Amino acid sequence: MSTSVAPLEMVDTDRYPLTDPDSRAWRETVGRTRAELAEAGCSVLADFVRPELREVLRAECAALEGDAYTKIERVNAYNTAVGEPLPDGHPGRTILERGNAFVARDRIPASAIIARLYTSPMFRRFVADCFGLPELHELADPLSGLTLNVIAPGRAHPWHFDTNEFTVSMLTQEPGAGGVFEYCPNIRSAADENFAAVRSVLAGDTRLVRRLHLRPGDLQLFKGRFALHRVSTVEGAIARHSAIFAYSERPGVIGSAERTRQLFGRVLPAHLAGRSVRGDELLD
Repeated sequence: MSTSVAPLEMVDTDRYPLTDPDSRAWRETVGRTRAELAEAGCSVLADFVRPELREVLRAECAALEGDAYTKIERVNAYNTAVGEPLPDGHPGRTILERGNAFVARDRIPASAIIARLYTSPMFRRFVADCFGLPELHELADPLSGLTLNVIAPGRAHPWHFDTNEFTVSMLTQEPGAGGVFEYCPNIRSAADENFAAVRSVLAGDTRLVRRLHLRPGDLQLFKGRFALHRVSTVEGAIARHSAIFAYSERPGVIGSAERTRQLFGRVLPAHLAGRSVRGDELLD
C-alpha cells in the first residue's frame, strides 16, 4: 500500500507547523523539545502523523516485514566483534542476544510515508532545529540511513548505543504487549565512555533506566549515541515495527563493516572503503 500524500501533508501541521519556521507554534514546539532533550536526551512529539494516515503508515511498513534480515546474534552493547580482546570488567565483555531484525534502506520504497519524511528537507530542518543544530545530513550509508526495525514476539533489541549522534524514530505498529523502549540518558559523553555505569546497567541495575510508552505515529527524537538503550521482549502475537530515521551533523557517515553485517547480513562497497566519518573516538 502507498499514498500520494506529500510529506508535510502527512503531518499534523496544526500542532507541528513544519511549513512555518517563523511561527510562534514552531518556536514553542522547538523550545519544549530542546528542553526535554537537554534534560533526558529524548523527546516525543505525540500524534505527529495525522490520525487518518496511521493505518496507511502501519500497512506500508507491515508489508516490508518479509524483507527484514533475521538472525539471532550474540552481540555486545558496542556492536564490536564478540571475542575480541578486552580488559577484565570491560562492559563489552557482556554478551547479549539480539533478536530484532532490520529492513535496510534499499528495500524501502521511495513512495512510503517513512521514506518521504526522511528525505524531506523541511522535515530535516525541523529536526535539526529541535536538536539545536544548524543542519543535519542523511547518512551516506546506503543501508542504514533509513531502516525499519522489526521485533517479533518473544524477541528483543538488547542494550546498545547508536552509530549516529541523533536518532529520529517512529513506532508504526504497536506490539500486543511488551516491547517497551528503555534508556539511560547521557550515560556517556564524547569524552568519557563511563564504563562503570554501563557495566552496572548491563548487570541489572535499573536506577538509571527510564521507560517510555510510544504509540503509532509518535515522533521520537533521541540522542542515541550517548544513551544506552534497548527494547524489551515483545509479548503476544503482534510484532513491534518502528522506522528509524538516522541523521548526522556531518556528511559522509557510514557504518562499520562489522556492524553492517550484524544488522543486514551483507555489506556494500561503501562499507569496505574505509571512509567512515566520525566526530568522536567512542566505541561504535
